[in-house]
Amino acid sequence: MSDNWNIGKERTKGLKKETEKTVLVGVIRDDQTEEQVNEYLDELEFLARTAGAETLKVFTQKMKQPHPRTFIGSGKLEEIKEFIEDKDVSLVIFDDDLTGKQTNIIEEELKVKIVDRSSLILDIFAGRAQTAQAKTQVELAQMQYLLPRLRGLWTHLERQRGGIGMRGPGEMEIETDRRIVRDKISKLKDRLEKIDKQNQTQRKNRGDLIRVALVGYTNVGKSTLMNLLSKSEVFAENKLFATLDTTVRKVVFGTMPFLLSDTVGFIRKLPTHLIESFKSTLDEVRECDILMHVVDMAHTEYEDHIATVNSTLSDLGVEDKPTLMVFNKLDLYREKNFDDLLTEEERQEIESSIKKHLENDYGSTSLLVSAHTKENIDQLRDVLGSMVLSQYQIRYPYMPKRW
Repeated sequence: MSDNWNIGKERTKGLKKETEKTVLVGVIRDDQTEEQVNEYLDELEFLARTAGAETLKVFTQKMKQPHPRTFIGSGKLEEIKEFIEDKDVSLVIFDDDLTGKQTNIIEEELKVKIVDRSSLILDIFAGRAQTAQAKTQVELAQMQYLLPRLRGLWTHLERQRGGIGMRGPGEMEIETDRRIVRDKISKLKDRLEKIDKQNQTQRKNRGDLIRVALVGYTNVGKSTLMNLLSKSEVFAENKLFATLDTTVRKVVFGTMPFLLSDTVGFIRKLPTHLIESFKSTLDEVRECDILMHVVDMAHTEYEDHIATVNSTLSDLGVEDKPTLMVFNKLDLYREKNFDDLLTEEERQEIESSIKKHLENDYGSTSLLVSAHTKENIDQLRDVLGSMVLSQYQIRYPYMPKRW
């Protein structure tokens, strides 16, 4: 695999800076609909664009289960080969994880770089990491991704013929590399542990302020909302995983202070080792008093996004925390779904009905806002302020009122 990580060498962050031409490949299994797979592939295309690649075509194959050697079967592989030779494609991205052996076989057949969804996400994370903690977390995830794939990646050193003296260096080399990778993983975990202890000290030094954590699917507008609420400049961009490091800001509503933290966005099919590596970053979510769950209501699959985030929150054991559901991008939702002939009264009636429906479905206070146009942001401040005040009263019932 040409996009692997060389042991002991500094890896170049991200894909090549010039735009690479790519094709996407997905498999439609028996337990999936074609619409679901197309949605996953749309997200994969967004990931590819975030990493700096231009998608020329999407290939799908209906299969009960992926082929153990070529993942998609030799016929579809030949079809892809003809296309990439004709269009001068340099990269093929698969929507599911490949084994080292599959990657090697497909790469040998197509003669281009092969990347799967996990390695693409890792590549984006590597390009986005800014702090020592994020860089260490990404490197740890990369090593954990690489370890089970070493055998497949070392096929060029395996023995070609049997017999004494013909065993070749493959087995020794792979065991040496496994040991190196395992040692590296151990060192990275130790380094993360030290960083975590430093972060715990920092959190203790923040005093007894109520903490609010922004959570949500990637690219739903969490950082933009944080900029509006905290009046600070947090990096925000219309790309996946624009925020990788947890950012904490002190916010004051009137005279009432609290801490607001922005966290890494979640995504479907997020690699397990990546979740494990970033659990320390999500400590802000574990230790917060209030969750602000931001949703892109204009996205056709926003319900699936909510389910993905709730599943991750459940894994972290924080699903019972007081939660404010903020349905962002109201302006875009109207643009996609509302008729231009609607009166203002009709529009308000529809939005009020949508709000009630969402509160019934998710059992939390729900608000419809637009961070882009700043619509209903004052209402968001009022509701969030009331929730923060309520938490102060629960935590310090015998303290005199300060604000």
